[in-house]
Amino acid sequence: MSAPEEEFYSEERWQNWLDRLADEEIDPEEEDSARLLLNLQDDVAIAVAKIIAAYDDGDIDDEEALEELADIREVVLAESDFADEDKLMLVDGVQTSLVCVFYSAEQYIADGVAEETSLAEYVHAAADAEAEEDFDRALGLTACAGTQVIDGEELDMELVEDLEYGLVTEWVNGLDSLQSALSDPEVIEDED
Repeated sequence: MSAPEEEFYSEERWQNWLDRLADEEIDPEEEDSARLLLNLQDDVAIAVAKIIAAYDDGDIDDEEALEELADIREVVLAESDFADEDKLMLVDGVQTSLVCVFYSAEQYIADGVAEETSLAEYVHAAADAEAEEDFDRALGLTACAGTQVIDGEELDMELVEDLEYGLVTEWVNGLDSLQSALSDPEVIEDED
């Protein structure tokens, strides 16, 4: 096992994205703003995808992979200090979407692929759990679906079109970013 030459993600990188958000007029209905938020989310998903790839390739072991994921999760899910309530809410939405990305990657590395049922059935069971306000179970089931995404199962976003908007739809949105990152882990520049 050789240590990776560079870190997968840094606090500075996350802060650069937050600084950029702070400097811009953000309107989620406007295409540039929506793209900035999506790039922020995708950038983190790419870092997670790179950890998974390094683990799958044998470049790092499960312990190192889980430590790297924990480090990134700590940075990304830390409370941001925007004075602007709207921006705080938008960053919180991105963070919510990414929660399931982290849990899915951790579960994949620790336990492998969840194969008790199909990806779609995991997502629908997660939505049922959310409706019953069993949020831990909902997250666990969505993470099971996430392990299948990591394993190459196709996630079709039509899956959530009929679901009531909530945590599960946010988490699946994060898995969509992870799926894109796994298929094309191109680095997104955090500077114009």
